[in-house]
Amino acid sequence: MTMTKLNHFNDAGDAHMVDVGDKQVTLRQAVAQGRIQMQAETLQLIIDGNHKKGDVIGVARIAGIMAAKKTPELVPLCHPIALTHVEIELTTDASLKSVVCRASVETRGVTGVEIEALTAVQVCLLTVYDMCKAIDRGMVISDVGLLSKSGGKSGDWCSEVEPLIKA
Repeated sequence: MTMTKLNHFNDAGDAHMVDVGDKQVTLRQAVAQGRIQMQAETLQLIIDGNHKKGDVIGVARIAGIMAAKKTPELVPLCHPIALTHVEIELTTDASLKSVVCRASVETRGVTGVEIEALTAVQVCLLTVYDMCKAIDRGMVISDVGLLSKSGGKSGDWCSEVEPLIKA
């Protein structure tokens, strides 16, 4: 595996925001995924829509969309990006007692949207945790990662990790 230079550091080794001013505007897309595992009873409350706090899946979806839009406020060297589309897919997996999230993000711009997709997944799953923590503090967020990215100078990339949500 060839190591590439970390571009968030200048020649002196100081952190800096990468200059993307000369990059081409292209369609850039990224897809990320993750899961939160919980007790079977907690998952059933979510599935049945009987949680006291309301629609856990619906609130988590909105939180994920908001998170993608707010990513530069959370990740210090991330560029503000005009997102053109954010889609959050949440499914339940009774066999693994999990809520699974897949976030798809796109822009037409000069830098990619991988961090926005990953942030959306994390905040979606954190929202599920927040809404359900009173009944299940042992929930575990896991398997968060990038599935694919396209566009830009580096081109397309696809993970060898199996998608948690089957297309």
